[in-house]
Amino acid sequence: MPQSETAPLNIICLATYFKGVDFIRECKRLGAHVVLITKEKMLKEDWPRDSLDDLIALPNDAGPPLFIDLVSFLAQRSKPDRIVALEEFDVMTAALVREHFCLPGMSSSIAKTFRDKMAMAINAKAAGLNVPDFVPLINTEEVEQFMKRVPPPWIIKPRSDVSAIGISKVEKPEEVWRVIEERNARENLRERVSYYLLAQFIPGEVFHVDSIVDEGRVRFVGANRYGRPPLEVAKQGGAYVSRTVAHTSANEKELLAINRKLIKALKLERGAAHAEFIKSDTDGRFYFLEIAARVGGAYIADVLEAATGVNLWREWARMEATDDRSSRQRQTAAQKPDRQGGPGTSRQGQTEGADDPPVRRGGLGSRKLKQPRNEYAGIVLSLSKQEAPDTSAYDDPEIVYRVKKRHHAGLIVRSSKLERVEELLTQYAGRFADDFIAVVPPLEKAE
Repeated sequence: MPQSETAPLNIICLATYFKGVDFIRECKRLGAHVVLITKEKMLKEDWPRDSLDDLIALPNDAGPPLFIDLVSFLAQRSKPDRIVALEEFDVMTAALVREHFCLPGMSSSIAKTFRDKMAMAINAKAAGLNVPDFVPLINTEEVEQFMKRVPPPWIIKPRSDVSAIGISKVEKPEEVWRVIEERNARENLRERVSYYLLAQFIPGEVFHVDSIVDEGRVRFVGANRYGRPPLEVAKQGGAYVSRTVAHTSANEKELLAINRKLIKALKLERGAAHAEFIKSDTDGRFYFLEIAARVGGAYIADVLEAATGVNLWREWARMEATDDRSSRQRQTAAQKPDRQGGPGTSRQGQTEGADDPPVRRGGLGSRKLKQPRNEYAGIVLSLSKQEAPDTSAYDDPEIVYRVKKRHHAGLIVRSSKLERVEELLTQYAGRFADDFIAVVPPLEKAE
C-alpha cells in the first residue's frame, strides 16, 4: 500500500562517530521520523535520544551489506525517504544504501570522488584548479620519475582516510621505497601502497571553505584560515586554531570562486562540503588539497555559527527534512544535468548571484536562508592533560562557547573586528601551552 502523502519523511542517519546532533534535532523539529544507525562503540555517546524514533548499533566491523540488510528490515514497516551520512566514514555506505533502495541523493560513483584523494585530485585538476603534483604508489617507474621531477620533501598519504591520519612527510627516495616495501608486505590488502599517494609538499597557509549546497549551487559558504597547518599540529602537537578570513578580501574572493568551481566539477548536488586549500609561500597561488561531503569537524560549524548566525547542520537538515514527495521521482545527482552557474558574491553566506532562483529547501519553494551576520569568529582547541579542564580563568567577553569534551580544552570567540579575534586566539594559544596542552602520537589509521 503506498505511503500517505501526509506522512512524515523517514530519515535514516548513519554515524560511525559522534556527529550531527543539531542535524538530528532539526529534522525532528520539522516533523520527520528519525532513525540513527551507529556502531556499538558509539552507543553510549550523548545522542539526542529525545529527537530519535530509534537508535540502533551495529557491530564495530559492520560493512555496507549489514547496513543494507538492517534498512531492509526497517523498511518492512516504514519505507525510508532519505539516507544521510553524518560522518566521513559513512558517505560511501549511505550511497550504497540509497542505490539499493533507488532513493534520491549522492550516488556511489560521486561518493567515491569525495572519499578518494586521488579521484578528487584528478577531477579538481581537470576543472582547472591548481593541484600539488602527485602519483599513486603503484607503478615503480612512475614513482621514480615523479621523484626525479618533483624536488623533496614529499607527502605520503592514504587515499581515503581523514584529517592527518596516516600521513607522513619524507625527504629521500630511499624512504619512499622503504615505505612501499613495508606496506606491500602487510596482510591487510587495504593497507598496501595502491591505496596511497605520493604528493608534492607545498609550504604555505592552509584555508578551509565550508558550504551548504542545494540543487548543485552553493547556498551558504564560509572561509576560514588555520593558525598552523593541521598536519603540523597533528605531528608536533600544540593548539589547533582557525578563524574567519577577512570579508571581501582578495583571499576570500578567490577561495569562494575556486570552491564553487570545485563543487561543480565534483557534481555535489545537495548537502554539506568541507574543502581545504593551501596558499603557497613560493608563488602565492591557492592549491587544492582535499574535499569531503560533510560538515567540517573540530567545531567548525560552531565557529561559522558564531560569525554568521547560520548553523550548517540545521540548514542541511532543513533541506533533507522538507517534505517534497516529488523528489522521490527525481534523478540522482550523477544523472541530473548540471545547473551550476552565475556569478558569485564575495560575502559569506550569500547565494551565488542576483539572478539565481530563490533558495529552495528540498524543492519545496522559496524559503530563503536568513541573512547572515557579517562578523568574525575563531577557535583555539587542544588535547588537555586534565579530563575536565577548567577554562574559567579565560573571561574575555568575546568568548561565546566553551568546549565540553573529555580531555579537550577549547574556546570560541566572536567580534565585529578580525584583529580582536586574532589577538585573543594568539594569547590563548600561548596560555593553553602552559595550562592544558597534551600531546599524543598521531594515528596511523582510523580506529
